[in-house]
Amino acid sequence: MVSKKTKEARRAAKQADSTASPTDSKMNGTASGSNASAADDDDGHSEVEDSQPPPEPEDPAVRAERLKEQGNGAFKAQRYAEAVRLYSEAIELNPSEPAYRTNRAASYMSLKKFRKALDDCQQAAGMQSATPSPKTLLRLARCQAALGLATPALSTLSTIQPQDAAVTQLQKKINELQSHLANFEAARQRKEWPMARLSLDKCIQSIDADGEEVPSEWRLWRVEIELAKGNWEGANQAASDALRLNPNSPEILSLRGLVMFIEGKLSTAATHAANALRLDPSYTPAMRLRRRVKDVERLKDEGNAYFKSGNLQGALDKYGEALDIVGSAEEEGKGGQIRATLLSNRATTLVKLSQHEDALKDIEASIELSGRAFKPYRTRARINLHLERYESAVQDFKSAIQYAQDDVGVSSERDIRELRSELKKAEAALKRSKSKDYYKILGLARDCDSSEIKKAYRRESLRHHPDKGGDEEKFKLVVEAHTVLSDPQRRERYDLGEDEDGMNEGGHGGFGGGMGGMSEADLANIFAQFSGGPFSGGGGFGGGRRGGSGFGGHSHGFAF
Repeated sequence: MVSKKTKEARRAAKQADSTASPTDSKMNGTASGSNASAADDDDGHSEVEDSQPPPEPEDPAVRAERLKEQGNGAFKAQRYAEAVRLYSEAIELNPSEPAYRTNRAASYMSLKKFRKALDDCQQAAGMQSATPSPKTLLRLARCQAALGLATPALSTLSTIQPQDAAVTQLQKKINELQSHLANFEAARQRKEWPMARLSLDKCIQSIDADGEEVPSEWRLWRVEIELAKGNWEGANQAASDALRLNPNSPEILSLRGLVMFIEGKLSTAATHAANALRLDPSYTPAMRLRRRVKDVERLKDEGNAYFKSGNLQGALDKYGEALDIVGSAEEEGKGGQIRATLLSNRATTLVKLSQHEDALKDIEASIELSGRAFKPYRTRARINLHLERYESAVQDFKSAIQYAQDDVGVSSERDIRELRSELKKAEAALKRSKSKDYYKILGLARDCDSSEIKKAYRRESLRHHPDKGGDEEKFKLVVEAHTVLSDPQRRERYDLGEDEDGMNEGGHGGFGGGMGGMSEADLANIFAQFSGGPFSGGGGFGGGRRGGSGFGGHSHGFAF
């Protein structure tokens, strides 16, 4: 509503430049005209007598009205920033005139600065509290809708009379926004994160505000969605954007601290929690986060110290306590990278304790969370190799090499070389598993030494000797395994996956070349145990089974 004073100021502004009063001035008693000359004083200087009084100061209301008219011209010419400046000067001169604020609001809206426009509209509506103009209310509702404030916008529209086409069109747009918000909330409750993300994107698309004026709450929703999806990079970026626009928000600081915690960046997470508490010492989420970070960091360090000192059960307990604190809530990305690290540490400890099946469960859960990190794949490959799941081990070693090459900031050339070496051994083990496993035949570990090989050979020879009811074919495999493994060079070739058949050398059924490192005297001592006496030339082993399928009837003493 325009005040009486402002109306008078507008009339005065229009007439200000159209009238002027003629001035008659006299000098030395002579009428002053176009040809009048000034008298000289004694010093020869012209002396002019000013007959006009100084101009009176212009009324602020009149000046404000002039600025408003200039602002209107700038607005029509689409020079919106200039219009804002002119309307602002008018407001300074006459702050009680609501029209200046609604005009400036229109300029701000054209510049997509809806928060400033909203403030102007609210103040103008307050000045018009008795009978707010429909134009002011419509602009107010547009600002509210542009900023995602659906419910306040609909409330404002309900007060506008009459309900014209512009009001109806805006109502339709706001109803669509409310529908997207309802879909988002429903998907969020069901933990359908891709659908929640889609609905939130539609909410943002349906408003007119630029990125910087998207509601702060919506920005927090974006962080929560990316976190729940396990998209650490997306969550981190969304949190950084929100913090850049509102650096003094305890809520945003705390949420970004949570993202850092889930990513395993514990010191950074602690800093964010502390900053949030400096702004609001009673902010509960920041208090909880600070406590979680401190406890997990302490337990993880204690577990590492126990592991290094050889206290494996102590390490296992500490890692377990830390995992309980981290949890596996879906809203927090099931524990994220910090949980993946703790699971990997516990898996390594379980391997040391020879609890390979439990270790495999932990490392698989770690891989699910950590994605393309090479270390968990390396650990799983080693576990699978121990469990004789050779194909899985080979595939995991290949994945570990690929991820190590992709992430040079974490891996080193030495890591990659070692992985390639382990892959080659796993491929050799896979090849052996499809033919003969000499270590398994003798019941040996792959890192056994020569004395263990000799003992195992004697044991298995006695066990499978045909004269004592053993299986002849198994006895042959025992001799074959010993022939290869007792020869360092042949064992090395065998370990690398090269074909090493202990039955194919020397022409004596696998006992050529010194019988794989064992003399006839050694064999005689073994088999003498079956007959109670020493080996005797042509009588075979233990004097048994001449002409049979096993041993005897041959001067050499060996016949397969």
